[in-house]
Amino acid sequence: MSMLIRWDPFRELTTLRGRMNWLFDEVFSTEEGPVQGWWPSADVREDESEFVVTAELPGLKSEDLHLHLQNGHLVLSGERKFAHEDQRDHYHRIERSYGRFSRTFAVPSTVNRDEVRAEYRDGVLTVHLPKSEAAKPKEIAVATA
Repeated sequence: MSMLIRWDPFRELTTLRGRMNWLFDEVFSTEEGPVQGWWPSADVREDESEFVVTAELPGLKSEDLHLHLQNGHLVLSGERKFAHEDQRDHYHRIERSYGRFSRTFAVPSTVNRDEVRAEYRDGVLTVHLPKSEAAKPKEIAVATA
């Protein structure tokens, strides 16, 4: 006697997730184990006059950061080095991420590239991308007839 099994769409998603995890474990692994890349958390906001990108980069020096506009993208890259590489074996737990990182953000063509500025203070990078005058909203008066 055959038994009917109720169809569960989540069972298929669970199977797919398992296969994807296996794929990434195989592709992104080294002899030491999985590649532990990292990237800084970032917020992007917009107001009437500019876009602002804010990224958390604790423990980095401003000279370790690289920031440039290229082909309609803002590229943030750098490297956070492990402070005491010779004492790494003495640590019980290492939860912070280290190594090279790169983040890319699409930049609208309405950004005034000549006035972009960046500030780095207390481990937070803030990039101001001002909009060109043509991109700013303009109030239009409505005349009565």
